[in-house]
Amino acid sequence: MVVCAISRGSFRRYLALNVYMLASSCVNIVRFKVLFTYGFRSTEYGYLYYYSDLLLTIGLFFALMSLYAHVFEEMRAERFLRTGALLLLLGTAIFSFAVVQQASDRILSRFVVEASQNLYFVGLVLTYVLWGAMLKLRETRTRLIQLVLALGLYFSVLAASYALRNLYPSLHNIWPYLTPISACLLPLAWAYAFWRISEDARIAPSRLAVVPR
Repeated sequence: MVVCAISRGSFRRYLALNVYMLASSCVNIVRFKVLFTYGFRSTEYGYLYYYSDLLLTIGLFFALMSLYAHVFEEMRAERFLRTGALLLLLGTAIFSFAVVQQASDRILSRFVVEASQNLYFVGLVLTYVLWGAMLKLRETRTRLIQLVLALGLYFSVLAASYALRNLYPSLHNIWPYLTPISACLLPLAWAYAFWRISEDARIAPSRLAVVPR
C-alpha cells in the first residue's frame, strides 16, 4: 500500500495512513520473530500482541481523523477535529479504565484489551458518521470514498470478531485465524485505491446512495 502511495505521489497527502501502515508492517515483523521464538501461547507473544495492538489501534484512530480532515478541509476545521479526537481518545481511555478498575489483578493487561475493543467500536461508529457526512456533503472524490469505505469494512469485521469472541469463547480455535485474515482487507483495499484510482477521479453522488432532497 505504501509503495502504491509513493508511486502515485500521494505519500505526504495521506501521511497518517502511510505512517500507520509502515508501523503495522514493523510490528508484524517483530510479532513473527517473537512468535517463532516463544510460541503462539507464550506469555511473551500474548503481551506483545495486545500491547502493540492498542498502539496500532490508536494510530488507526488518528488515520481516521486525517480522513475527517480531508473531507472537511474546505471548512478549515482541522483544529476542532484534532481537539475532538484527543478528547474522544481520552474519554475512551477513562471509560476503559473504569470498566476494569474493579479487577485488582493484572489491571494493566485488562485495560489494554478493553481499550483496544472500545477503540474499535468508537472507530466503527466514527467511520460510519464520516460516511454519512460524505453523503450529506455530496462528496465525489472516488479515492477518498474508497479509503473511507475500506476502513469502515475493516472496523466492522474486527468489532464483530471481538463481539463474537466474547459471546462464543468455546470457538477458540477459530479466533486466532479470523483476525489476521480480516486484517488483510485494509491494506489490499487501500493499495487498490492508490494504484487504480487517481486523485482527480470523481463519482456521481447518485451512484453512492439515494439521499432524499
